[in-house]
Amino acid sequence: MGQKITIEPVTRIEGHAKVTIHLNDAGKVEQAFFHVNEFRGFEKFSEGRPFYEMPQITERICGICPVSHHLASAKACDGVAGVQPPRTASLLRELMHMGQMVQSHSMHFFELAGPDLLLGFDADPAVRNVVGVIQLDPNLALKAVALRKYGQEIIRMLGTKRVHPVFAIPGGVNAPLLPEHRDAMLKPLAEMIANVQAGIAVAKAWYEKNAELVRTFAVFPSGYMGTVGPNGELDLYGGQLRIIDKTGKKLAQFDPKDYLQYIGEHVEDWSYLKFPYYRPLGWPGGTYRVGPLGRLNACDSIPTPLAQAELKVFKQLNGGRPVENTLYFHYARLIEDLYALERIGQILEEPDICSTDIYAPYAMLTGEGIGCIEAPRGTLIHHYHTDPNGQLTKVNLIVATGHNNWAMSESVRAVARDFVDGNHLTEGMLNRIEAAIRAHDPCLSCATHAVGQMPLEVIVYGPDGSEVNRLAR
Repeated sequence: MGQKITIEPVTRIEGHAKVTIHLNDAGKVEQAFFHVNEFRGFEKFSEGRPFYEMPQITERICGICPVSHHLASAKACDGVAGVQPPRTASLLRELMHMGQMVQSHSMHFFELAGPDLLLGFDADPAVRNVVGVIQLDPNLALKAVALRKYGQEIIRMLGTKRVHPVFAIPGGVNAPLLPEHRDAMLKPLAEMIANVQAGIAVAKAWYEKNAELVRTFAVFPSGYMGTVGPNGELDLYGGQLRIIDKTGKKLAQFDPKDYLQYIGEHVEDWSYLKFPYYRPLGWPGGTYRVGPLGRLNACDSIPTPLAQAELKVFKQLNGGRPVENTLYFHYARLIEDLYALERIGQILEEPDICSTDIYAPYAMLTGEGIGCIEAPRGTLIHHYHTDPNGQLTKVNLIVATGHNNWAMSESVRAVARDFVDGNHLTEGMLNRIEAAIRAHDPCLSCATHAVGQMPLEVIVYGPDGSEVNRLAR
């Protein structure tokens, strides 16, 4: 009879998940599943709340990427309030967003993915962690800590707190940037850029040394989606959504307000995480990837010089076609990290960045608002409906990790089939499957919502370990 291998929990990710691997009689992998087995109900229990509370409510979805929800929610609330924030307010929101990108991307590469890359997929788990990275290269670890601290300090200086800031409000932001804070952000910027460049050098050396692994590890064609500016340039804060196919051909480019015409959501009974897809191609033909790999494949350029130079290298990794190698998520992430730092410098040099023109009063409640932003993990959409009094009647969230659900599942299947041998099982084989998931940097707390009634099973065990009773809904 075939066997089942379970990896639970998946480690070094945000949230809870497990992997089941199904073997045939010969011990070879027949199928593998990525199960997201936690439940969050933000879409439902937000109903009835005043819309203007949402920037504070939805950022509680996560302690890792609260800024992304805070800002996407504020943009949706702008729509409900029928208001356009002043230019300085939009720049300050984007500045906070860039701080979030720096702290999140830096943490992922150096602390979550770093142990696999620097210590090896087969290293002892007791060593293959952030402590092991510190012991291996203390100087590199200090650079990582400095980068994360820098991003968090930007969030704190703008929003008073590093986690769950209080800053963006419908119509703008609640406080201007102080000149002393601007100077404090500018002072270490060159050092932070150098730190990311050091990370890029480490990544490139690893890719060169492990070229064959990169060539075969979870490599598969898909579509890609990301936000672009007027000239097709990378834009992490605003712009239009662009979807390309596996050849690089543009399938669609549209205002995020029209997302329902282009994005559908598929449901499987083995995961609480929905499976978005490009609606015109149907499921599963319309599946795509988001996040750093998706955004760099979808965009034409990056509007800062250092990141643009790296993008040119990235674009040639697959001969000008979209880069399909899952492990290149890490390189793409570092390129975006570099862009975010350069963009911070651009924003801080704006002559009116310390202006007090940071709020526009409500015009008239419209009853609906859609906010979209490129979170570190990919495209994040908040969609709110309200009654005439501004109380929420319906909330829809399509979270970055959800867009990548199919890709993570496909990566798990591909790596399991290529690397897992049920007759000679090793911990390193299973870690490679986790590494395929980690490459997408999932945030499962953000991404899990429910369609219909959540199944529930309670098992009662006696003192001797035997099952006494089982209740299921």
